[in-house]
Amino acid sequence: MSFLFDSIVVFGSEILFFCFGWVFFMRQLFKNYEIRHIVVQLVFSVTFSLSCMMFELIIFEILGYLLPSSRLFHWKLLIYCMLLVLVFMIPFYIGYFFFLNLYWVPRIFQRLLTFVYWFGFFYVFWKLRNPFPILSANHGMFSIEQGVSRVGVIGVTLMAILSGFGAVNCPYTYMSYFMRHVTDADIAVVERRLMQTIELIIAKKKRISLSLRKQFQKQDKSKEKISQSPNYSSRFWNLFSSISPSKDYENTSILKNEVSCLEELSQQLYIEAIDLHNTKQRLIFSKTLQGRYFDFLGHIFSIYCIWKIFISSVNIIFDRVGKIDPVTRSIEISVHYLGIEFDVAFWSQQISFLLVGILIVTSIRGLLITLTKFFYALSSNKSSNIIVLVLAEIMGMYFVSSVLLMRMNMPPQYREIISLVLGDLQFNFYHRWFDVIFLVSALASIVVLYVAHKQAPEKQIHSYNS
Repeated sequence: MSFLFDSIVVFGSEILFFCFGWVFFMRQLFKNYEIRHIVVQLVFSVTFSLSCMMFELIIFEILGYLLPSSRLFHWKLLIYCMLLVLVFMIPFYIGYFFFLNLYWVPRIFQRLLTFVYWFGFFYVFWKLRNPFPILSANHGMFSIEQGVSRVGVIGVTLMAILSGFGAVNCPYTYMSYFMRHVTDADIAVVERRLMQTIELIIAKKKRISLSLRKQFQKQDKSKEKISQSPNYSSRFWNLFSSISPSKDYENTSILKNEVSCLEELSQQLYIEAIDLHNTKQRLIFSKTLQGRYFDFLGHIFSIYCIWKIFISSVNIIFDRVGKIDPVTRSIEISVHYLGIEFDVAFWSQQISFLLVGILIVTSIRGLLITLTKFFYALSSNKSSNIIVLVLAEIMGMYFVSSVLLMRMNMPPQYREIISLVLGDLQFNFYHRWFDVIFLVSALASIVVLYVAHKQAPEKQIHSYNS
């Protein structure tokens, strides 16, 4: 195969990934929003395509597809493009769209503030290296190592936080043991309380309307009396009586405050009723065959969570970093202790390829689902462009860091080109840093979910009954 053919394959894949990112942007993220800036869609799609290309090149490396020199060239080109997007392009447009929403700021000052923000971001990004031992000092300012080392710190931190929360939240979500036991009677209690609150709101709003109507009628009658009064003293008395409050009318300000409090209570009860209905559906689903399967997965994930927390603690305490990929290590243990004889090198390559493929697919799918949830939770018509750019920045850093950490899951012969492309980085630091943040995130998630579980709506239902 020639270099030209290799380039056609790589850029053809890039176009396909770009189209997929474009469709995902239109069909998922922005399906309920008006697209005002095409540059946001372009930046998101480019970031997504570059991220997927890194994983594709890893697969090409394992398969031995394309010329080694071609793979090395496209690896370096890809990393430079990714750094250009993550460090220069996306931060600039985040600042641009943020200040563009400030309509009271003149256009020339919006541009000036955009450049000030961008230089501030780049200064903080450049200083990120100082507290972390991520890079040796003998690298040029524009080398790949300078950018990847800093992006890796942010990306690995995000990965560790998401992994720590996911390792705890997944068994909590799937296992029927942690589900609240909700009955139809419990749901009826909350719904009855909600209907009573709505009826109170309607009754008080009617009282407010009647009171205001009587006041307006009194003012109209007073104006007629004032105009018909023969002298100034009687006119003054009629004017004073129309302005002064009467005991016959209710204080509308107090009623409005009561209505506001009741409306907040109704919103909480409505959310609580929806949560109880969802919990009841989950309980019904947990009794099905698929629900029992997910419950089994929850037990597996709980074991994984305990094991991962234990291993992370051991790695931190003993400053340990694995030297052999998990697949090769597992095969060597099987050969040594079980007496199974087969080609370790061959099967480690095949299983590593399968494992890396699974990691790639699950990483992309999981991140896209997470990005969609975050977008719908945070976005609005004014902030949607900024949120998409922030998510694109997170996505790019996440995938760059995935390549850094995935390197350990590959046999040594496939790590060489990644080490060569990424340069002289302190790879062991990133694995230790991941363990530290993962441990903190997992323990914090356990505490948060424990408190949330103890404050479940079941206890509030009993208070409604009483």
